[in-house]
Amino acid sequence: MANLIKTKRGLDIAINGAAEEGIAKTIYSQVISIIPDHYHGITPKMLVKEGDSVLAGTPLFYSKTKEQMKFVSPVSGTVKAVHRGDRRKLLRIEIECDKKNTSVSFAKSNPALMSAEAIKDLLLESGLWAYIKQRPYDVIANPDKAPKAIFISSFDSSPLAPNNEFVLAKQLADFQTGIDALKKLTTGKVHLGVRAGSNFFKQIKNVEITNYQGPHPIGNVGIQINQIDPINKGEVVWTIQAQDLVYIGRLFNKGVVDLERTLAITGPEVIKPHYINTIAGTSIDLLVAGNTTKSFALRYISGNVLTGLQIASNGILDPYATQITVLKEGEETHEMFGWALPRINKFSASGTYFTGMLQKVFGKKDFDYDARLLGGVRAIVMSGEYDKVLPMDIYPEFLIKAMIAGNIDKMEALGAYEIAPEDLALCEFVCTSKLPLQHIVREALDTLRKELE
Repeated sequence: MANLIKTKRGLDIAINGAAEEGIAKTIYSQVISIIPDHYHGITPKMLVKEGDSVLAGTPLFYSKTKEQMKFVSPVSGTVKAVHRGDRRKLLRIEIECDKKNTSVSFAKSNPALMSAEAIKDLLLESGLWAYIKQRPYDVIANPDKAPKAIFISSFDSSPLAPNNEFVLAKQLADFQTGIDALKKLTTGKVHLGVRAGSNFFKQIKNVEITNYQGPHPIGNVGIQINQIDPINKGEVVWTIQAQDLVYIGRLFNKGVVDLERTLAITGPEVIKPHYINTIAGTSIDLLVAGNTTKSFALRYISGNVLTGLQIASNGILDPYATQITVLKEGEETHEMFGWALPRINKFSASGTYFTGMLQKVFGKKDFDYDARLLGGVRAIVMSGEYDKVLPMDIYPEFLIKAMIAGNIDKMEALGAYEIAPEDLALCEFVCTSKLPLQHIVREALDTLRKELE
Protein backbone atom coordinates (compact mmCIF):
# COMPACT_ATOMS: atom_id res chain seq x y z
CA MET A 1 0.00 0.00 0.00
CA ALA A 2 1.29 3.46 -0.91
CA ASN A 3 2.30 5.85 1.85
CA LEU A 4 -0.15 8.62 2.79
CA ILE A 5 0.93 12.12 3.81
CA LYS A 6 -1.71 14.51 5.13
CA THR A 7 -1.55 18.21 5.89
CA LYS A 8 -4.04 20.93 6.77
CA ARG A 9 -1.56 23.71 6.06
CA GLY A 10 -2.24 25.44 2.79
CA LEU A 11 -5.09 27.20 1.03
CA ASP A 12 -7.35 26.29 -1.87
CA ILE A 13 -8.27 29.46 -3.75
CA ALA A 14 -11.74 29.04 -5.26
CA ILE A 15 -11.88 30.84 -8.62
CA ASN A 16 -14.57 30.68 -11.27
CA GLY A 17 -13.60 29.32 -14.67
CA ALA A 18 -12.46 25.70 -14.34
CA ALA A 19 -12.07 23.95 -17.69
CA GLU A 20 -14.74 21.45 -18.73
CA GLU A 21 -13.25 18.10 -19.66
CA GLY A 22 -13.19 17.40 -23.38
CA ILE A 23 -10.71 18.48 -26.08
CA ALA A 24 -12.24 21.31 -28.11
CA LYS A 25 -9.67 21.38 -30.94
CA THR A 26 -6.01 21.58 -31.87
CA ILE A 27 -4.60 25.08 -32.41
CA TYR A 28 -1.13 26.09 -33.62
CA SER A 29 0.09 29.53 -34.65
CA GLN A 30 1.24 30.00 -38.22
CA VAL A 31 4.37 31.50 -36.68
CA ILE A 32 5.79 29.83 -33.57
CA SER A 33 8.05 31.94 -31.32
CA ILE A 34 10.81 30.46 -29.17
CA ILE A 35 11.95 32.76 -26.35
CA PRO A 36 15.26 31.74 -24.70
CA ASP A 37 14.41 33.68 -21.52
CA HIS A 38 11.71 31.09 -20.82
CA TYR A 39 14.59 28.73 -19.96
CA HIS A 40 15.87 30.42 -16.83
CA GLY A 41 19.62 30.51 -16.28
CA ILE A 42 20.56 29.68 -19.87
CA THR A 43 22.89 31.79 -22.03
CA PRO A 44 21.95 30.79 -25.62
CA LYS A 45 24.27 30.41 -28.59
CA MET A 46 22.57 30.27 -32.00
CA LEU A 47 22.80 27.28 -34.33
CA VAL A 48 20.48 28.51 -37.13
CA LYS A 49 19.96 31.67 -39.14
CA GLU A 50 17.07 33.32 -40.97
CA GLY A 51 15.91 31.31 -43.95
CA ASP A 52 17.05 27.92 -42.63
CA SER A 53 14.64 25.00 -42.90
CA VAL A 54 14.05 23.13 -39.66
CA LEU A 55 12.21 20.02 -38.48
CA ALA A 56 10.60 19.40 -35.12
CA GLY A 57 13.63 18.49 -33.03
CA THR A 58 16.17 20.52 -35.01
CA PRO A 59 18.52 22.31 -32.55
CA LEU A 60 18.03 26.09 -32.65
CA PHE A 61 20.50 27.08 -29.94
CA TYR A 62 22.53 25.51 -27.15
CA SER A 63 23.61 26.52 -23.66
CA LYS A 64 26.87 28.43 -23.60
CA THR A 65 27.93 26.74 -20.36
CA LYS A 66 26.72 23.23 -21.33
CA GLU A 67 27.23 22.91 -25.07
CA GLN A 68 25.67 19.45 -25.22
CA MET A 69 22.37 20.90 -23.95
CA LYS A 70 20.31 21.68 -27.08
CA PHE A 71 17.04 23.60 -27.42
CA VAL A 72 15.02 22.53 -30.41
CA SER A 73 12.27 23.64 -32.75
CA PRO A 74 8.82 22.35 -31.73
CA VAL A 75 7.60 22.39 -35.36
CA SER A 76 8.86 21.99 -38.90
CA GLY A 77 9.12 24.99 -41.17
CA THR A 78 11.43 27.92 -41.93
CA VAL A 79 13.26 30.28 -39.59
CA LYS A 80 11.40 33.50 -40.37
CA ALA A 81 13.25 35.91 -38.06
CA VAL A 82 15.83 36.10 -35.30
CA HIS A 83 15.28 39.04 -32.95
CA ARG A 84 18.10 40.44 -30.85
CA GLY A 85 18.25 43.17 -28.23
CA ASP A 86 20.96 45.16 -26.50
CA ARG A 87 24.46 43.71 -26.85
CA ARG A 88 22.97 41.27 -29.37
CA LYS A 89 21.07 39.36 -26.71
CA LEU A 90 18.91 36.69 -28.34
CA LEU A 91 15.28 37.66 -27.65
CA ARG A 92 13.13 35.53 -29.91
CA ILE A 93 13.29 33.07 -32.79
CA GLU A 94 10.29 32.94 -35.13
CA ILE A 95 9.53 29.83 -37.17
CA GLU A 96 6.93 29.80 -39.92
CA CYS A 97 5.19 26.44 -39.80
CA ASP A 98 4.81 24.32 -42.91
CA LYS A 99 1.80 22.53 -41.32
CA LYS A 100 3.49 19.12 -41.82
CA ASN A 101 5.12 18.99 -38.39
CA THR A 102 7.79 16.60 -39.64
CA SER A 103 10.23 15.54 -36.95
CA VAL A 104 13.90 14.67 -36.86
CA SER A 105 14.04 10.89 -36.86
CA PHE A 106 15.43 9.18 -33.79
CA ALA A 107 15.71 5.43 -33.34
CA LYS A 108 12.87 3.86 -31.36
CA SER A 109 14.36 2.28 -28.29
CA ASN A 110 13.65 0.63 -24.98
CA PRO A 111 15.25 2.68 -22.18
CA ALA A 112 15.48 -0.44 -20.01
CA LEU A 113 18.05 -1.81 -22.48
CA MET A 114 20.07 1.42 -22.72
CA SER A 115 22.84 2.77 -20.52
CA ALA A 116 22.32 5.87 -18.44
CA GLU A 117 24.83 7.78 -20.58
CA ALA A 118 23.05 6.82 -23.82
CA ILE A 119 19.70 7.99 -22.42
CA LYS A 120 21.23 11.24 -21.19
CA ASP A 121 22.88 11.92 -24.56
CA LEU A 122 19.60 11.30 -26.39
CA LEU A 123 17.65 13.66 -24.12
CA LEU A 124 20.29 16.37 -24.50
CA GLU A 125 20.41 16.04 -28.31
CA SER A 126 16.63 15.96 -28.71
CA GLY A 127 16.07 19.07 -26.57
CA LEU A 128 13.96 17.24 -23.99
CA TRP A 129 16.55 17.71 -21.26
CA ALA A 130 15.17 21.26 -20.91
CA TYR A 131 12.13 19.82 -19.14
CA ILE A 132 14.13 18.19 -16.35
CA LYS A 133 14.76 20.63 -13.51
CA GLN A 134 16.81 20.39 -10.37
CA ARG A 135 16.73 21.46 -6.77
CA PRO A 136 18.62 23.36 -5.52
CA TYR A 137 18.18 26.56 -7.58
CA ASP A 138 15.10 25.46 -9.60
CA VAL A 139 16.90 25.54 -12.95
CA ILE A 140 17.38 23.07 -15.79
CA ALA A 141 19.22 20.07 -14.35
CA ASN A 142 22.99 19.90 -14.61
CA PRO A 143 23.65 16.68 -16.58
CA ASP A 144 27.06 16.33 -14.93
CA LYS A 145 25.61 15.92 -11.42
CA ALA A 146 23.78 12.72 -10.55
CA PRO A 147 20.57 13.17 -8.54
CA LYS A 148 19.97 11.33 -5.28
CA ALA A 149 16.30 10.99 -6.32
CA ILE A 150 13.81 12.11 -8.99
CA PHE A 151 10.39 13.51 -8.08
CA ILE A 152 7.25 13.74 -10.21
CA SER A 153 3.95 15.16 -9.00
CA SER A 154 1.10 13.55 -10.93
CA PHE A 155 -1.39 16.22 -9.89
CA ASP A 156 -1.49 20.00 -9.79
CA SER A 157 -3.30 21.62 -6.86
CA SER A 158 -2.96 25.18 -8.21
CA PRO A 159 -6.09 27.27 -8.86
CA LEU A 160 -7.97 26.04 -11.96
CA ALA A 161 -5.17 23.61 -12.79
CA PRO A 162 -5.87 20.97 -15.45
CA ASN A 163 -6.88 17.49 -14.37
CA ASN A 164 -3.86 15.36 -15.25
CA GLU A 165 -5.88 12.16 -15.07
CA PHE A 166 -8.02 13.47 -17.92
CA VAL A 167 -5.01 14.80 -19.83
CA LEU A 168 -2.99 11.59 -19.50
CA ALA A 169 -5.89 9.14 -19.96
CA LYS A 170 -4.64 7.96 -23.37
CA GLN A 171 -0.94 8.55 -22.76
CA LEU A 172 -0.06 6.20 -19.90
CA ALA A 173 2.17 4.04 -22.13
CA ASP A 174 4.34 7.08 -22.93
CA PHE A 175 4.20 8.13 -19.27
CA GLN A 176 5.49 4.70 -18.22
CA THR A 177 8.30 4.80 -20.78
CA GLY A 178 9.33 8.22 -19.49
CA ILE A 179 9.48 6.75 -15.99
CA ASP A 180 11.62 3.86 -17.24
CA ALA A 181 14.08 6.30 -18.82
CA LEU A 182 14.39 8.44 -15.68
CA LYS A 183 14.88 5.34 -13.53
CA LYS A 184 18.16 4.67 -15.35
CA LEU A 185 19.43 8.18 -14.54
CA THR A 186 19.53 7.82 -10.76
CA THR A 187 20.82 5.27 -8.27
CA GLY A 188 18.09 6.46 -5.91
CA LYS A 189 14.32 6.28 -6.13
CA VAL A 190 11.87 7.79 -8.59
CA HIS A 191 9.01 9.21 -6.53
CA LEU A 192 5.52 9.72 -7.94
CA GLY A 193 3.16 11.92 -5.92
CA VAL A 194 -0.53 11.01 -6.30
CA ARG A 195 -3.62 12.69 -4.90
CA ALA A 196 -5.10 10.58 -2.12
CA GLY A 197 -8.04 8.46 -3.27
CA SER A 198 -6.91 8.17 -6.89
CA ASN A 199 -6.20 4.77 -8.47
CA PHE A 200 -5.32 6.18 -11.88
CA PHE A 201 -1.56 5.54 -11.58
CA LYS A 202 -1.71 2.23 -9.70
CA GLN A 203 -0.35 0.27 -12.70
CA ILE A 204 2.73 2.49 -13.09
CA LYS A 205 5.95 0.60 -12.33
CA ASN A 206 9.51 1.52 -11.37
CA VAL A 207 8.33 4.27 -9.02
CA GLU A 208 7.62 4.70 -5.35
CA ILE A 209 4.07 6.06 -5.08
CA THR A 210 3.08 8.37 -2.23
CA ASN A 211 -0.46 9.65 -1.70
CA TYR A 212 -0.99 13.25 -0.60
CA GLN A 213 -4.02 14.78 1.03
CA GLY A 214 -4.51 18.46 1.76
CA PRO A 215 -4.99 21.90 0.21
CA HIS A 216 -2.68 23.66 -2.23
CA PRO A 217 0.37 23.64 -2.41
CA ILE A 218 0.33 19.90 -1.65
CA GLY A 219 0.66 19.22 -5.39
CA ASN A 220 3.93 21.18 -5.61
CA VAL A 221 6.88 18.87 -6.06
CA GLY A 222 8.90 21.00 -3.64
CA ILE A 223 6.45 20.22 -0.83
CA GLN A 224 6.69 16.51 -1.64
CA ILE A 225 10.49 16.59 -1.61
CA ASN A 226 10.47 18.26 1.79
CA GLN A 227 8.07 15.67 3.19
CA ILE A 228 9.98 12.61 1.89
CA ASP A 229 13.63 13.34 1.16
CA PRO A 230 14.80 16.87 2.14
CA ILE A 231 17.83 18.25 0.32
CA ASN A 232 21.07 18.84 2.20
CA LYS A 233 24.10 20.80 1.04
CA GLY A 234 25.84 19.05 -1.83
CA GLU A 235 22.79 16.97 -2.79
CA VAL A 236 20.76 17.26 -5.99
CA VAL A 237 17.19 16.21 -6.75
CA TRP A 238 15.64 16.28 -10.21
CA THR A 239 12.00 17.05 -10.98
CA ILE A 240 9.76 16.97 -14.06
CA GLN A 241 6.12 17.77 -14.76
CA ALA A 242 3.75 14.94 -15.65
CA GLN A 243 2.97 16.23 -19.17
CA ASP A 244 6.65 16.89 -19.86
CA LEU A 245 7.45 13.30 -18.91
CA VAL A 246 5.16 12.20 -21.75
CA TYR A 247 7.46 13.99 -24.23
CA ILE A 248 10.29 11.69 -23.15
CA GLY A 249 8.07 8.63 -23.53
CA ARG A 250 7.08 9.66 -27.06
CA LEU A 251 10.73 10.07 -28.02
CA PHE A 252 11.57 6.47 -27.07
CA ASN A 253 8.30 4.89 -28.28
CA LYS A 254 7.88 6.78 -31.56
CA GLY A 255 11.36 8.06 -32.34
CA VAL A 256 10.17 11.66 -32.78
CA VAL A 257 10.16 14.96 -30.90
CA ASP A 258 6.45 15.61 -30.37
CA LEU A 259 5.89 18.64 -28.12
CA GLU A 260 2.13 18.88 -28.47
CA ARG A 261 0.42 19.25 -25.10
CA THR A 262 -3.07 19.63 -23.66
CA LEU A 263 -3.73 23.12 -22.33
CA ALA A 264 -6.57 24.29 -20.08
CA ILE A 265 -8.14 27.65 -21.00
CA THR A 266 -9.41 28.93 -17.64
CA GLY A 267 -10.45 31.94 -15.60
CA PRO A 268 -13.53 34.00 -14.70
CA GLU A 269 -13.31 36.04 -17.92
CA VAL A 270 -13.27 33.00 -20.21
CA ILE A 271 -16.73 32.48 -21.66
CA LYS A 272 -16.35 28.74 -22.14
CA PRO A 273 -13.41 27.27 -20.19
CA HIS A 274 -12.15 24.16 -21.96
CA TYR A 275 -9.13 22.10 -23.02
CA ILE A 276 -7.27 22.38 -26.32
CA ASN A 277 -4.20 20.75 -27.85
CA THR A 278 -1.43 23.15 -28.78
CA ILE A 279 2.30 23.68 -28.69
CA ALA A 280 4.62 26.03 -26.80
CA GLY A 281 5.37 29.22 -28.72
CA THR A 282 1.80 29.70 -29.90
CA SER A 283 0.31 33.18 -29.61
CA ILE A 284 -2.16 33.54 -26.72
CA ASP A 285 -4.66 35.61 -28.71
CA LEU A 286 -5.17 32.70 -31.08
CA LEU A 287 -5.90 30.33 -28.19
CA VAL A 288 -8.53 32.55 -26.55
CA ALA A 289 -9.97 34.20 -29.66
CA GLY A 290 -13.71 34.87 -29.31
CA ASN A 291 -13.81 33.22 -25.90
CA THR A 292 -13.24 36.12 -23.47
CA THR A 293 -15.37 38.96 -22.19
CA LYS A 294 -14.78 42.35 -23.82
CA SER A 295 -16.23 44.80 -21.29
CA PHE A 296 -13.08 45.27 -19.18
CA ALA A 297 -9.32 45.38 -19.42
CA LEU A 298 -8.10 41.79 -19.07
CA ARG A 299 -4.96 40.19 -17.70
CA TYR A 300 -3.61 37.17 -19.55
CA ILE A 301 -1.46 34.69 -17.66
CA SER A 302 0.59 31.87 -19.14
CA GLY A 303 0.07 29.47 -16.24
CA ASN A 304 -1.98 29.80 -13.07
CA VAL A 305 -2.84 32.95 -11.13
CA LEU A 306 -0.22 32.32 -8.44
CA THR A 307 2.90 31.40 -10.42
CA GLY A 308 2.12 32.07 -14.10
CA LEU A 309 3.77 34.66 -16.34
CA GLN A 310 1.81 37.84 -17.06
CA ILE A 311 1.77 38.35 -20.80
CA ALA A 312 0.13 40.64 -23.36
CA SER A 313 -2.97 39.50 -25.23
CA ASN A 314 -0.68 38.62 -28.16
CA GLY A 315 1.98 37.11 -25.89
CA ILE A 316 3.60 33.71 -26.24
CA LEU A 317 2.77 30.48 -24.43
CA ASP A 318 5.82 29.41 -22.43
CA PRO A 319 7.15 25.83 -22.69
CA TYR A 320 6.24 24.82 -19.12
CA ALA A 321 2.67 26.18 -19.00
CA THR A 322 -0.24 23.75 -18.73
CA GLN A 323 -2.97 26.40 -18.59
CA ILE A 324 -3.90 29.93 -19.56
CA THR A 325 -5.81 32.07 -17.09
CA VAL A 326 -7.78 35.21 -17.96
CA LEU A 327 -9.17 37.61 -15.36
CA LYS A 328 -10.01 41.31 -15.04
CA GLU A 329 -7.27 43.81 -14.37
CA GLY A 330 -9.68 45.46 -11.92
CA GLU A 331 -8.56 49.00 -12.75
CA GLU A 332 -12.17 50.06 -13.40
CA THR A 333 -13.27 48.92 -9.93
CA HIS A 334 -13.50 51.57 -7.20
CA GLU A 335 -14.84 50.51 -3.80
CA MET A 336 -15.83 52.78 -0.95
CA PHE A 337 -13.58 52.15 2.07
CA GLY A 338 -11.66 49.53 0.08
CA TRP A 339 -10.90 46.33 1.99
CA ALA A 340 -12.51 47.72 5.18
CA LEU A 341 -16.02 47.65 3.70
CA PRO A 342 -18.03 44.71 5.17
CA ARG A 343 -19.13 42.30 2.46
CA ILE A 344 -20.40 38.79 1.84
CA ASN A 345 -19.07 38.10 -1.66
CA LYS A 346 -15.32 38.52 -1.21
CA PHE A 347 -12.80 35.81 -0.36
CA SER A 348 -10.56 36.35 2.65
CA ALA A 349 -7.80 34.01 3.79
CA SER A 350 -7.85 35.60 7.24
CA GLY A 351 -11.61 35.58 7.79
CA THR A 352 -11.93 39.38 7.56
CA TYR A 353 -15.30 39.13 5.79
CA PHE A 354 -18.49 37.21 6.50
CA THR A 355 -17.96 35.09 3.40
CA GLY A 356 -16.39 32.17 5.26
CA MET A 357 -19.24 32.07 7.75
CA LEU A 358 -21.85 32.03 4.98
CA GLN A 359 -20.03 29.26 3.12
CA LYS A 360 -20.26 27.05 6.19
CA VAL A 361 -24.05 27.44 6.02
CA PHE A 362 -24.74 27.52 2.27
CA GLY A 363 -21.73 25.62 0.94
CA LYS A 364 -18.55 26.70 -0.82
CA LYS A 365 -18.60 28.97 -3.85
CA ASP A 366 -16.13 30.21 -6.43
CA PHE A 367 -15.23 33.87 -6.82
CA ASP A 368 -14.55 36.22 -9.72
CA TYR A 369 -11.11 37.51 -8.81
CA ASP A 370 -9.31 40.39 -10.49
CA ALA A 371 -5.63 41.33 -10.60
CA ARG A 372 -5.61 44.17 -8.05
CA LEU A 373 -3.00 44.07 -5.29
CA LEU A 374 -5.48 45.28 -2.62
CA GLY A 375 -2.83 46.80 -0.43
CA GLY A 376 0.57 48.44 -0.42
CA VAL A 377 4.12 47.23 0.08
CA ARG A 378 5.44 47.76 3.60
CA ALA A 379 8.06 46.34 5.97
CA ILE A 380 7.87 42.59 6.54
CA VAL A 381 5.49 41.67 9.37
CA MET A 382 6.52 38.65 11.46
CA SER A 383 3.00 37.31 11.91
CA GLY A 384 3.35 33.58 11.25
CA GLU A 385 0.94 33.82 8.31
CA TYR A 386 3.40 32.14 5.93
CA ASP A 387 3.56 29.04 8.13
CA LYS A 388 -0.21 28.55 7.85
CA VAL A 389 -0.05 28.04 4.08
CA LEU A 390 3.40 26.42 3.63
CA PRO A 391 3.53 22.74 4.70
CA MET A 392 7.32 22.58 4.80
CA ASP A 393 9.62 22.02 7.75
CA ILE A 394 11.33 25.41 7.44
CA TYR A 395 10.97 28.94 8.85
CA PRO A 396 9.76 30.87 5.77
CA GLU A 397 9.74 34.36 7.29
CA PHE A 398 13.32 34.02 8.53
CA LEU A 399 14.36 32.54 5.18
CA ILE A 400 12.84 35.46 3.27
CA LYS A 401 14.63 37.96 5.54
CA ALA A 402 17.92 36.15 4.88
CA MET A 403 17.26 36.25 1.16
CA ILE A 404 16.48 39.96 1.21
CA ALA A 405 19.70 40.57 3.15
CA GLY A 406 21.70 38.30 0.82
CA ASN A 407 23.02 36.27 3.77
CA ILE A 408 24.16 33.07 2.08
CA ASP A 409 25.06 31.22 5.29
CA LYS A 410 21.61 31.79 6.75
CA MET A 411 19.91 30.92 3.46
CA GLU A 412 21.69 27.57 3.48
CA ALA A 413 20.82 26.91 7.11
CA LEU A 414 17.15 27.86 6.67
CA GLY A 415 16.32 25.58 3.73
CA ALA A 416 17.04 27.52 0.54
CA TYR A 417 18.26 24.37 -1.25
CA GLU A 418 14.77 22.86 -1.54
CA ILE A 419 12.77 26.04 -2.13
CA ALA A 420 11.55 27.24 -5.52
CA PRO A 421 9.61 30.47 -6.20
CA GLU A 422 6.37 28.52 -6.74
CA ASP A 423 6.55 27.15 -3.20
CA LEU A 424 6.22 30.67 -1.78
CA ALA A 425 3.40 31.72 -4.12
CA LEU A 426 0.66 31.18 -1.53
CA CYS A 427 2.74 33.03 1.07
CA GLU A 428 2.87 35.93 -1.39
CA PHE A 429 -0.92 35.75 -1.81
CA VAL A 430 -1.63 36.03 1.94
CA CYS A 431 1.29 38.37 2.70
CA THR A 432 0.19 41.34 4.80
CA SER A 433 3.24 43.26 3.61
CA LYS A 434 2.50 42.61 -0.09
CA LEU A 435 6.09 41.55 -0.71
CA PRO A 436 7.03 40.08 -4.11
CA LEU A 437 8.19 36.85 -2.49
CA GLN A 438 8.63 34.83 -5.67
CA HIS A 439 10.85 37.52 -7.16
CA ILE A 440 12.85 37.67 -3.92
CA VAL A 441 13.33 33.89 -3.95
CA ARG A 442 14.29 33.82 -7.63
CA GLU A 443 16.98 36.47 -7.20
CA ALA A 444 18.29 34.83 -4.02
CA LEU A 445 18.57 31.41 -5.70
CA ASP A 446 20.42 32.96 -8.63
CA THR A 447 22.83 34.63 -6.21
CA LEU A 448 23.30 31.38 -4.32
CA ARG A 449 24.04 29.50 -7.52
CA LYS A 450 26.50 32.13 -8.74
CA GLU A 451 28.41 32.10 -5.47
CA LEU A 452 28.47 28.33 -4.85
CA GLU A 453 28.92 26.82 -8.31
